[in-house]
Amino acid sequence: MSRRARTRTPRDSAVEARYIVMPQHANDLGIAFGGTIMSWIDMVAAMVAQRHCGRKVVTVSIDRLSFLAPCHIGDHVLLRSSANYVGRTSMEVGVQVLKECPYTGERVRATTAYLTFVALDRREKPTPIPPIHPETPDELRRFENARLRVAARKELLRRLTRGVSS
Repeated sequence: MSRRARTRTPRDSAVEARYIVMPQHANDLGIAFGGTIMSWIDMVAAMVAQRHCGRKVVTVSIDRLSFLAPCHIGDHVLLRSSANYVGRTSMEVGVQVLKECPYTGERVRATTAYLTFVALDRREKPTPIPPIHPETPDELRRFENARLRVAARKELLRRLTRGVSS
């Protein structure tokens, strides 16, 4: 059976990670640097992509990040990530970032990110990856939303590169 033929569900490759915001992660206001949160997002999403396709992957893009709530020194940061959509050689991985108070357990969404990864073969060229089979209503919703984002990204790229010579 080819690597492409092994259909996977989002839960097969989902990853959840936790970090605590330490002083070295924060600015002079005690708020986590956006770049630190972005690096955690990229690492967790890459793990999902690797688990889904069983190959090396590279980050191709990260959609716009809007920080909705600050993560302060001492806050726990919970990252929940899963594959949303799979094309032939690329996939979208979603990451939800929650800040959690370590004393009360109260959670607030800090941001959500969508990353695109490409799977690589032994020669580090794009290679086909297994399709995804969403099962739950939430997985189906994320799949459909991702399909729309993928189409929008492709259309934007087409418009931006129209008339640009190589």
